[in-house]
Formats: sequence, C-alpha cells, structure tokens
Amino acid sequence: MEGQPRGEQLDAEILDAVSELIGRIIAMGESMAQQLHVPTFFIKALHTLERPMAMKDLGKRMHCDPSFVTVVADMLEKKGLARREAHPGDRRVKNLVLTSDGLDLKHRIESEMAARMPWSRTLDEHERQQLLLLIRKMLSAMNLPDTAAADSPADPALASPESAGPVSDEPRSSQPSGEVDDTVSAAPARVGLGRARTG
Repeated sequence: MEGQPRGEQLDAEILDAVSELIGRIIAMGESMAQQLHVPTFFIKALHTLERPMAMKDLGKRMHCDPSFVTVVADMLEKKGLARREAHPGDRRVKNLVLTSDGLDLKHRIESEMAARMPWSRTLDEHERQQLLLLIRKMLSAMNLPDTAAADSPADPALASPESAGPVSDEPRSSQPSGEVDDTVSAAPARVGLGRARTG
C-alpha cells in the first residue's frame, strides 16, 4: 500500500478488518450449527422468525427466492421447530410460526452467539452504543436506491441447502437470489451466516 493515498489505504484496511471479523463470526455460526446437528442456515431462519411470518416476507428478510424458503420451512417442520398456519387475514397466505421447541432453540442460539461476539467481551457499553450507531448509519446508506451495493449479486452459495453440511438427505433447491444479509454486504467473500461449509 506504499504510495497509496491515506484515504484509500484506510478504506482498504477497514475492508480487510471487516472481512476478517465477518469470517470469524461465520465460523462461530458454523461451529454452533455442527454442535446442534442442523444446517447453518437454520440459525439465520430461526433468528429471522421473531414473530409469525408469511413465507414471502421470510424470503425477503433472508434475501432468498421462494423455492428456497419452501425448503427451509419443510426442514424446520420436519424437525418440529416450526409449523405452517393460515394467515388470520387471508387464508391463502401461509405463516411460518416457531413451535415451543423452535423458540427454545432460537433463544439458546441467540444467547450463546451474543456471549461469543467480540464486542460483548471487549467493548464497554458506550463503545457498543457507538458501534451500533455507526453500523446503522452504514446500513442506512446501503439501503439507498442509488448505491452500487444495492445492485450487487448475492454470493451464489449464500443460504444454499446444497452446502448445509450436517443434513445430507434433505431436498435440494435453487440458490437464493437478491442481496446478501445487510450486516455483511461489504464482505468480498463468504458472507452471511446463511452460508455453511461443505463436508
């Protein structure tokens, strides 16, 4: 980076640091999924299902196509973690609702992940508040329609059931489309907790 303008060098160093941080967080998620014997994208799905949610809305929140949402819902139902229910306002719409086992697993995963995060162990409350403000400021900017990030393609392996790992006999689906998870859009590789290691 010698001879590079300081601003460009700083941007490159930030990108490197953020990419390394995201990679380590992904590894934590993958490790936890292996311990629980579930595909890694279950963690993202359980986290996203904070309330009964229409399948279409879940797909938008997970940034994946409808066929993949169906695969996720089928697998969650098979493991007794969620069930489909008719939407109270429109019976043509199916909501996905976590069961008591699903809620228990969701809370367990989120508690363990929160405790493992580096900001929980290394930053005081004021620093965490500042970090949150900066992250939200960047996410807000990335949501603007004229930003290049909004048009960038998703990692083709993001949230793909083919790369789920621990579950090998589950149905396959087309890979998700659209943007990657907002919290990791800046990473150049291996982005989103929805991506699991193969093997």
